[in-house]
This record gives sequence, structure tokens and C-alpha cells, in this order.
Amino acid sequence: MTAPADSARRSAEGHVVPYWRRIELALRARIEGLTPGDRLPSDADLCSEFGVSRMTARNAVTRLVEEGLIVRVSGRGTFVAEPPAHRRADRLLTFSHEMRRRGRVPSSRLLAREIRPSSATEAAALGLRASEPIVVVRRLRCADDEPIALETAVIIQSVAAAVLAADVEHGSLHEALARAGWHLRRGTATIGAAAASPEDARLLGLRRGDPLLVERRVIADTHGRRVEATESRYPADRYALDVQFDVEPDTDRETR
Repeated sequence: MTAPADSARRSAEGHVVPYWRRIELALRARIEGLTPGDRLPSDADLCSEFGVSRMTARNAVTRLVEEGLIVRVSGRGTFVAEPPAHRRADRLLTFSHEMRRRGRVPSSRLLAREIRPSSATEAAALGLRASEPIVVVRRLRCADDEPIALETAVIIQSVAAAVLAADVEHGSLHEALARAGWHLRRGTATIGAAAASPEDARLLGLRRGDPLLVERRVIADTHGRRVEATESRYPADRYALDVQFDVEPDTDRETR
């Protein structure tokens, strides 16, 4: 029987998974097996396949358009987008999706996964009380077996079961959270620079003191709950971020 339009199903953990999210995840999986320019199902096709309204189908597609994964061409349809040279600073793809879009094979080496009390900084980032338990996942992220990032993610205890059970070496942590009903939606980030520590140098194949691009971000779910705070440390010659901006008019004429 076709599911009622705009309804949702429950994941194995009992969380409600909205239908727009199911469609989005299904399209993401398809995109990985396609090439730029390949046509994707129309909104009408998605409505028929998933038994949802046009608005629900469009919401799922719009999210992927915003991330630059697909493009809509008026009068022609929806297509897989050309991958950008770098990730846009105002968009976050999972590392696995980003590397696959570049034609590279992603992999991860798990360095640590544990539940421990949060530090004051970690608790503040996630809006927790100091020492409240968190899940910590540290991974070395690679593309074609080349180290690209040293990543440390601290995650609220509410999602511990999903995080501890996830295959974080071959799969996506964010997709595991989505399957458990936790849909990450928006975040904030700061980008800075650092010199490689001895540990950075050893794991990333650098010399001590080599330049790193450091991204620190906090991500909230669709309800605005802060779920994850992550630090990613990239070798400066292997990773970059593209920035789009508006130029504000200079209205202070007296300083000219």
C-alpha cells in the first residue's frame, strides 16, 4: 500500500523520519552512482514513487539544490551538478559525499570513539552543563588513501546509541544520525589557521609546524537542538574552501 502523502515512518530506533528526508537520502545515494549532467526524477516522478505531495518532493529537491549537488533547468528538468573545485564555505557536505563528487574514494581510520564527561569548552559549544556526558569520535579522513583531515567530533549523549553502532570508517556519521531520526540542518563555523602539532604531523604526513586550515563548527538539527561540535584540521595544500560574498557600499563619505 502506498504511504499517505506527507506522512512519515519510524526508524528502527523509533524516531519519526519525515518523508522529505527519506526522498533526500534516496536521491543522495543515487547521485553517487551518476555523473554530472545525468537527469534526475521530476517532482511528479518523485510524488508517484514515494506517494507524497508535490510540496514534499520539492522540499527534498530544494535542499540538494541549495547544497549544489543538483541543478534545476527551467523547461528541461533536474540534473546532477558539476562538482566544484572546493567546498563552499556556506555549505557542508559530508566528507564522503564531497570526496566522491571529486571523483576520489573516501575512507576513514577510527582513532577513538568513547563516552566521557565534556570539557567546559565542549559543554558550552553544545549548550550542555559542564561535565555532562558526550560521545567523542576522532577520525583520520582520507581520499584515495591520502590523509585529508584530522577530525574530532563531540556529540550529545542522546544520540550515543546511533553513534556507537555506526560504521564510521566506511560510512557517514551524519547518515547514521539521520537513519536514527536526527536530521542535521544548520550550523555555524569559524575558520582559522594553525601550525601542525607533532600528532598532526604524524597522522597527516606533514612536518611539525606545517600550516593547517582549521574549521570548527557546531551543527543543529531541524528543531534547532545543537547536536554536534566538530574540529577538522586540514593540510593547507590539500584542502580549501570557496567563499561567496556581497560587497557592501561604502556610505561613510567623511572618511574618503
